[in-house]
Amino acid sequence: MRKTLIAAAAAAAVTLPSGAMAQDEPIKLGVLVALEGAFAEGGADGVRNVELALQQAGFEAGGRQIEYVVAPSDTTPDTAVRQARKLIEQDGVDIIIGPLSGSEGIAMRDYAKTVPDKTIINGISGALETTWVDPAENFFRFNLDGSQWGAGLGTYVVEEKGWTRVATVAADYSFGYTNFLGFAVDFCRAGGEIVERFWVPLGSSDFGGVIASLPDDVDAIYLGVGGTDAINFLNQYNQTGAETNLIGGTIMADQTVLTSRGRAKEALIGTPTSGPLATDDPSEAWQSYVTAYQEAFPEDERFPTPSLFGVGYYIATLAALQGINEVGGDLSDGQAALHEALSTTPLDTPLGTVELNENRQASGSVFITEVVEDGEGGLRNEFKARVDNVTQTLGMTPDEFRAMGLPSRDNPDCAALGGG
Repeated sequence: MRKTLIAAAAAAAVTLPSGAMAQDEPIKLGVLVALEGAFAEGGADGVRNVELALQQAGFEAGGRQIEYVVAPSDTTPDTAVRQARKLIEQDGVDIIIGPLSGSEGIAMRDYAKTVPDKTIINGISGALETTWVDPAENFFRFNLDGSQWGAGLGTYVVEEKGWTRVATVAADYSFGYTNFLGFAVDFCRAGGEIVERFWVPLGSSDFGGVIASLPDDVDAIYLGVGGTDAINFLNQYNQTGAETNLIGGTIMADQTVLTSRGRAKEALIGTPTSGPLATDDPSEAWQSYVTAYQEAFPEDERFPTPSLFGVGYYIATLAALQGINEVGGDLSDGQAALHEALSTTPLDTPLGTVELNENRQASGSVFITEVVEDGEGGLRNEFKARVDNVTQTLGMTPDEFRAMGLPSRDNPDCAALGGG
């Protein structure tokens, strides 16, 4: 079938104008996704969800066929840019969907500026700087950033749990700083005190030194790690017999962790966390999406419900398809019409309607959940609270947010926000 289509297109080139020929050619999507490193399982779910969105669209949008090619990364910026160049220069893609990890996103923002006639739609990377600092006009992020994902969690643990003194352990890179900032701003404003902060490299396997150094006189420990890092931490934490309350960053209690082998993950029972979704969200849009995901892939080849990473790539693909439909498949003039459509057209998603701000960054809702037993020997997240209309500046004016400074090991300063 594909050979027939190619032959037909070649024949049409003899008689059709070049513009008509371009309109008949397939649109190629490049899927830039981490399939190595700490988030490899989440990356694989990202690919599944791209496939799901394309299957639902019949691999067609704007009257044109849609093809895709996967470019694997390993969460490092250099690899992400190298693979992006391959997608553009060798594979000839029109649109890149990705990347997955925070520092990759910052690197892809800069790379996007070198290919202004292409379109990059973020996969699920969440570093603040990607769309906040000198954003690229052809880079679009339909997911909340990591600081937005942390909104509301600090208030919840202070007011509902009574935990006002915490120590923190988080990944020592851009997303770890960003996700922590969202939690810390909220926690400190609610009167909480951050006693001590620990930072661990992405891809860590040995957490023994950090675990031994954790203070005893705290109500809880905030864990801002995910993927295999989270699993390794829990295994080693469990071996020490520690029983301090835990607070999870957004990727700490994702499906990639809750479905991992071994019993160490049981330390997460009762752990509150926050992020852009709740697996028990009763909304029709979410439930329909989960059913479609479950029916599309064998049970032993997927998670019980889509992971955070998978949801991000699914929504990014929906955005690409809607944009292509809006412009009738016309990617001429440096894809200017597509960029305008992506910037201005609301997108209906399993998480609700998404609109982008002037930085081409989404605002939206954050769900507070807690890890509970599912009654079948496993774990799940249970909905507890919701915060709506979370903006990129966390409810501050842009000037106030900018004055606070960019997320880092030392920022935010809890004392300056009213906490300890």
